[in-house]
Amino acid sequence: MCGRYASARKKHELLEEFQVEQDAAPEEELAPDYNVAPTKKVYAVMTRVPEEAERGVRQLRVVKWGLVPVWAKDPSVGSRMINARMETLAEKPSFRQAFAKRRCLLPADGYFEWMPLEEDKKKKQPYFIHPEDGGVLAMAGLYEFWKDKTRADDDPLKWLVTCTIITTQGVDEAGRIHDRMPMMIERERWEQWLDPKVTDTAEASRLLVPADAGRLVAYPVSTDVNSVRNNSPELIKPLPPEEESALF
Repeated sequence: MCGRYASARKKHELLEEFQVEQDAAPEEELAPDYNVAPTKKVYAVMTRVPEEAERGVRQLRVVKWGLVPVWAKDPSVGSRMINARMETLAEKPSFRQAFAKRRCLLPADGYFEWMPLEEDKKKKQPYFIHPEDGGVLAMAGLYEFWKDKTRADDDPLKWLVTCTIITTQGVDEAGRIHDRMPMMIERERWEQWLDPKVTDTAEASRLLVPADAGRLVAYPVSTDVNSVRNNSPELIKPLPPEEESALF
């Protein structure tokens, strides 16, 4: 699974990186977050087709991590839907409509995963896994709109926009640490993945291709990341050599 990640790039960097045409949250800029946890607000890149428009417009939105299906009675269900397994996207009622119509990219600098220590399986060492070239990690995601029927139509909180991260089988260095990992979408497939006109789930599934060997690298980091209260650049720094060598 993917339960924590880092997203420290500023909004203007993401607008440029993803060639966004419309900032859908112009008055809201998220602070750099080195310990993004479920239910937090995150950036999502999506393509929406305005009413009476002939083409979609690529947007950057602020959404809540933890997908709330349109049929959910209570938004709290989102805390249990932070990940969606690639293998069952087209089957699960919680995800199949979003997979067909509401796909997005979730920008990250990298993500965290934990691996049990050899000498004590009850203890786990956190690792930071990120693109080897230092570029953005565009995680495949789904988003959904949920309407709070108890609120007035003009209430800005009436609509909740949420997301989930698609996961796949862990491969390469990431697979050594954990058997699941976020699905990456490479730049050449961004346009197709975001295209709302691609509603055939079989076609969308063909865009979900595991990362190339060596694309991601990992290194152990401080256990400070275990607590969501901690949030600083120190969380993504490698352990000092003497501490790393003590792990093996």
